[in-house]
Amino acid sequence: MHPAELPLHRRWFYALKPGGWPKLLVAAALGHGIGIASAGRIDLVALALGAVFTMLHLAFVVLVNDWGDRDVDEIKRRLYPDQCSPKTIPDDVLDERSVLLGGTGAAALALGVAGLAEHLLARPGLLLGGAACLLLLVLYTLPPVRLNYRGGGEVLEMLGAGFFLPWWNAYVQGGQAMPAGMVVLPSFALLCLASALASGLADEESDRLGGKRTFTTSFGPIAVRQAADGLVIGAMLVWAALPWLAPYHAQVWMVLPVVVVMVSDYRELVSEGRHLGDPMHRRYKELLHQCIWRGGLMMAAMLAIAGLLSGGIGGGGIGCGGIGSG
Repeated sequence: MHPAELPLHRRWFYALKPGGWPKLLVAAALGHGIGIASAGRIDLVALALGAVFTMLHLAFVVLVNDWGDRDVDEIKRRLYPDQCSPKTIPDDVLDERSVLLGGTGAAALALGVAGLAEHLLARPGLLLGGAACLLLLVLYTLPPVRLNYRGGGEVLEMLGAGFFLPWWNAYVQGGQAMPAGMVVLPSFALLCLASALASGLADEESDRLGGKRTFTTSFGPIAVRQAADGLVIGAMLVWAALPWLAPYHAQVWMVLPVVVVMVSDYRELVSEGRHLGDPMHRRYKELLHQCIWRGGLMMAAMLAIAGLLSGGIGGGGIGCGGIGSG
């Protein structure tokens, strides 16, 4: 059945693109792992508030981006009528006005949750931080800045998913504005940039015709895939080196499972994801995201375990009289 023929609630669910949710959910989970690691405990209220904020932020991102890209999506639909999935607005799954109102409503609710979390948990700046998370999409998609059309979209996605959203969730969970576990974020940001680069692979021709400037339209799919591969390797190397780069915040037993999982997934990416015949690059993106998301979730879990076992990493925790200090 075509998505436009589904009941209204299922059309909204389709428009929210659940297949892409891990992009932000993994970032949020990593943030909570950082927060748990710094506090040495799990705050269930903070976990719930972080989950609600992240889901509302996700709805804002998906819907407003679809509204902003409606013309390019229509071009892509005409170019690949049988190869790309139905598009929310061009295929009448939802109308333009509903998509825009849904996205802006989600943003307003997200700000309300951020303000509530700041009040309930006594976290000064959470509302401002939540607004900063949302502002990145405004700069990404909406006029007059619209960096997604000017060659800066991938960098903004890296900042949003790689730094701002994990930081917000780490702060709401742990209560520290600059927790020690943030040493893992530079590598995660590299992974988010790799994901952002790969997301543009399927849109090269439609983006070029629609006037969008992306890394793929500027450098071509082969160069972008090579760059994405290199970013994943770089992230793995930095995470593997953390016990030596930041010995008070990370130990070998924490990062080893993460690197092992990612190396295994990357080997599968190399062996199965090299075929360039598919214009949508589906298999490559699937394997790349598997590597990124599993690595991010594993790092979140290891940070949380380390914090719970040691009573909080950094300061008096790991490497300073805590676990792994010898």
